[in-house]
Amino acid sequence: MKGDLEDFVQELQEKIYEETKAAYGEAAFQRWLNPKYHGRMDDADGYARVRGSCGDTMEIFLKFEGDRVGAALFDTDGCGSSAICGSFAAEMSLGKSPDELLDLTGEAILERLGGLPEEEQHCAVLAGETLQEALSDYMLKQTRKTDVPSERG
Repeated sequence: MKGDLEDFVQELQEKIYEETKAAYGEAAFQRWLNPKYHGRMDDADGYARVRGSCGDTMEIFLKFEGDRVGAALFDTDGCGSSAICGSFAAEMSLGKSPDELLDLTGEAILERLGGLPEEEQHCAVLAGETLQEALSDYMLKQTRKTDVPSERG
């Protein structure tokens, strides 16, 4: 009896993997199996938390080294697709300057993934929007650092 249950579970897992790989593609499937860049950062230079239209919330943390992203992490309370897209958004931001980050949109994430099922594409948009908001947070902080109060005479 125990062998039958183990065989059933193994077959079911293989079927889930096959269907997931077929629906999401190899890159997204591998990231689903082995998530990267997931976590939180206490000393982020740029941070954003965005709630998507689907109800998922994503956070992106950026740490700059000079004028380039040296570390990036994401966190989400969302589905597997949100986690995959957040992971790729963080990865794609590494080594980029603020100007280069402007090109990292939901469409760029989808392109890097090779696409997602249509009903999951909003997750890439959420990741792209969150990344752009983290960049905006970083840029606002940089502007505040360089602002010099005007002297009144």
